[in-house]
Amino acid sequence: MKNRLKVLRAERDWSQAELAGRLDVSRQAVNAIETGKHDPSLPLAFRIARLFDMRIEDIFDDGELA
Repeated sequence: MKNRLKVLRAERDWSQAELAGRLDVSRQAVNAIETGKHDPSLPLAFRIARLFDMRIEDIFDDGELA
């Protein structure tokens, strides 16, 4: 799944470790999500969206046409 997590994190000048701490996950989990190797669970996707004050679908793109 494509996502804007790396861009959003960079806009705030946060390291992967700092974002991981804010989300209560490992830095490796953040890296796996950013690189598309792992999709976040729904609760984690909601936490990410709340942290960035965005909708989940504005951060993550599943490739489906609307």
